[in-house]
Parts: sequence; C-alpha cells; structure tokens
Amino acid sequence: MDGVATETKFHVLAVDDSIIDRMLIERLLKTSSYQVTVVDSGVKALEFLGLLDDDNGSIDSTSNSTMRNHHEVQVHLIITDYSMPGITGYDLLRKIKESTSLKNIPVVIMSSENVPSRINNCLEKGAEEFFLKPVQKSDVNKLRSHLLRAMA
Repeated sequence: MDGVATETKFHVLAVDDSIIDRMLIERLLKTSSYQVTVVDSGVKALEFLGLLDDDNGSIDSTSNSTMRNHHEVQVHLIITDYSMPGITGYDLLRKIKESTSLKNIPVVIMSSENVPSRINNCLEKGAEEFFLKPVQKSDVNKLRSHLLRAMA
C-alpha cells in the first residue's frame, strides 16, 4: 500500500436531503479515495461541525464552537446541496464562513437548477465551486486542488 495515499486521505462532509444524491456523491467521493461523512440536512451538518448550540438548537458561530469541535473528526471540505428544507446549502455556507474556526474549510454547492444569480450569490459568499447535478467524476476531480490549497 502506498503510504502517501493514506496520509493524504481528505475528509469530506457531504450534505443532501435526497438519498439518491447522497449515495451518488458518496460513491463518487469514495472512488476518488476521500473519507466521506454524509448527512441529510443542514441542521445535521451544523451539529456534526459543532456549530449548533446543544442546549436550545440555536446556531453558534462564535469561537466557543471550537472547544466542542476539537474532539470531532477534522473536515477538509464540505459539499452541500443548495435546496434543502430548513437550513439551505446557502445558509450552511454563510454559517461556515461566519465561523472563526471553520471559515477556511472549502465549501462546494450542488444544485439541479442552473440559476445564474444563485450561482453568483454562492460564489460571492465564499463557495469554491458550484456543481450542477448530477455531479460527475470530472467535478469530483476538481475538488483536490481546493483541498490542497486549503491545507497549504
């Protein structure tokens, strides 16, 4: 086994309310040798990242979340669907970029709808990429450069 491959195993958090899309993105990421955690909502993503206040379910973007998040697995990239009930992918992007401890994690938005204003808004708020669904292997190949840049 190649030692370099195991050292550079990037962890991706994939967020999508559609089970089919979650399975597709998980398979694409795993075949590209990423470690993948999948969740089905923005709320679960915020919980996983330590940005949800445990007591009342409110969103916490202060540095206190850093304390809770240290025991969690480190996430190197987040890929999220744009249209989800409750917290959308756009909302999730904003919360991550507002967080002192997570703002440097690259975020990629996916959507089945090609809406230029939506795409521009996401990119302006800090998304690294905006992929149209269904996500392709060629899209996943673009992720490595964002991961490497974020790790540098």
